[in-house]
Amino acid sequence: MEILLWLVPAAVVTTAAMVWAAWVGRDQSNHDEDRVRTAARLGRALASDRPVRYAPRPAPHTESNGVAIRPPSTVDSEPETGRRAS
Repeated sequence: MEILLWLVPAAVVTTAAMVWAAWVGRDQSNHDEDRVRTAARLGRALASDRPVRYAPRPAPHTESNGVAIRPPSTVDSEPETGRRAS
């Protein structure tokens, strides 16, 4: 059983994170007021006549596997007789 003691800190941290997430995500009492205010703000933004700005399109990406391919060399009429190191 002593070998499992290393799990205790991880279990405590996980439990604390779950409690914190539940506390942060709880239902707020003034949620309805925020929803009305947010809807009014969205309505004003949609009604405005400001020009719409778009992000520029990224440059087209050419697929590359990282291997350089040499163009084919001309074929000699006589094959080489010696061995070459590659």
